[in-house]
Amino acid sequence: MIYLFKIISMEKHFELTSEFIINALGVKLFRIKATKKIREIEVGTLGGFVESEQNLSGDAWVYGNAEVYGNARVYGNARVSGNAEVYGNARVSGNAEVYGNARVYGDAWVSGNAEVYGNARVYGNADYCCFQSFGSCGRTTTVFREKDNKIIIKCGCFSGTIEEFEKQVIETHGESKFAKEYLSIINVIKIKFDLK
Repeated sequence: MIYLFKIISMEKHFELTSEFIINALGVKLFRIKATKKIREIEVGTLGGFVESEQNLSGDAWVYGNAEVYGNARVYGNARVSGNAEVYGNARVSGNAEVYGNARVYGDAWVSGNAEVYGNARVYGNADYCCFQSFGSCGRTTTVFREKDNKIIIKCGCFSGTIEEFEKQVIETHGESKFAKEYLSIINVIKIKFDLK
């Protein structure tokens, strides 16, 4: 039996410039420059830093001083910005955003509409989880562990601790179906992150 595979050639939306840095781990990273318009990124816009073209694909973009290196992949419509780093075998995809001083590394996968930010450290999937299409607006609820081991929840415009989230849910939703959904999510979070 003969199988024929069609190879799809995707035109890159960026190029590596001659500007480079050597990061704290001694890895040479190149600044990227847009070669075609994607979303708000105009042709010629300078982005962040990647080790190679394999680190970035789709309509994903790396902004500012953000770094993507190693076997890490940022793809889909994902965004990495600020001083964030994505490295190791990590994957950031979909409409996910990693920003601030966040680090996503190891075998971690951040996807969907997830947001990882601040001083978050996501190593593997033990430090991160995401719940999609819950609550009155069908929002994505993202949970991650910061470098000081504090658990942070991001849902819509809310960002805070699990205790603050539980209080906000009760104040906003009372005893409604949405409150029950969010309180169930809180119980799952407590189990996943070994919280009392």
